Amino acid sequence: MTRARPEDVPLLVELMTEFYAEAGYELDKPHAAAAFAALLADEQLGFVWLLGSREECAGHMVVTLRYGMEYGGLMACLDDLYVRPAHRNRGLATSSIRVMRSFCQARGVRAITVEVGVNNGPALKAYRNAGFAEAGERQILALPLAAPSHVVPARETPE
Repeated sequence: MTRARPEDVPLLVELMTEFYAEAGYELDKPHAAAAFAALLADEQLGFVWLLGSREECAGHMVVTLRYGMEYGGLMACLDDLYVRPAHRNRGLATSSIRVMRSFCQARGVRAITVEVGVNNGPALKAYRNAGFAEAGERQILALPLAAPSHVVPARETPE
């Protein structure tokens, strides 16, 4: 893993485009580029890594930070973890999560959360293998106050 730098924003947008395309979303590239630039400019917001080398990038990982009352300190959110198809099933996600966990612990982070689709079996397996578990009876809800980085495809309505 290599910490991303501001000059990596075009590569990160390319990776995020691939990542979102797998879920059927079109990425708003200028919006994503601005988000990466902001994150890379301020470590208080979080961190971004390239998986593998810049020359042969296998994916990316984004961790954002917030203060959580439940844990009485900093919490991290594993916001994005994408491994390109050619690099999957080699333990890259698991080893990247392990490195990220140590990185966060060294910075005083008290808990790490991740949001994952209930039908995303490979991701669920990787996260569970890394020690993530359901948070009891809680469910993540969102109240969007701005547009997301992806364009939600129009759903066909039955006639």
